[in-house]
Amino acid sequence: MGGKIAAVSSNGTYSFTKPNRESITLLAGFGVEGDVHGGATVKHRFRMRKDPSQPNLRQVHLMHAELFEELRAAGFEVGAGELGENVTTRGVDLLGLSVGTRLHLGDVAVVEVTGLRNPCAQIDRFRKGLLKEVVGRDADGSPRFRSGIMGVVAVGGLVRPGDPVEIEPPAGPHRPLDIV
Repeated sequence: MGGKIAAVSSNGTYSFTKPNRESITLLAGFGVEGDVHGGATVKHRFRMRKDPSQPNLRQVHLMHAELFEELRAAGFEVGAGELGENVTTRGVDLLGLSVGTRLHLGDVAVVEVTGLRNPCAQIDRFRKGLLKEVVGRDADGSPRFRSGIMGVVAVGGLVRPGDPVEIEPPAGPHRPLDIV
């Protein structure tokens, strides 16, 4: 069971938002061709300051389009790519996936899920009050991060809006996503 790709986005310079594209090319072990966050080692500015040699577990940022509808209901207009994601999906419970899940995007590309995106203050600089909306709370009061998931490219390929998303769960027990 899977869903569809609603939009693809990339940006070659550091900017919070990423413009939508007709297609993006995923490169194995690298990420999105031409995107500032692509590379085998970390490209996130904060993480580079801590240890620039650590592996890049955030090569591709995926977000569910259904979040935009929830945000709209809360009074925030947010569109695909505006929260910095590379791939916007529809019909896939991204936040419920296990670490190690393989997402087959389009005809060839495969992204292996590594964890949750860490929502940061840039979200509030983009739209004041938005950070509180993307960091919800579970019934027990613990934070629930809803700003997408991160992954690494296992198999490269071209990805376009309208392409299918197929889910391949990992072997073994479910491992909940944590911040990467």
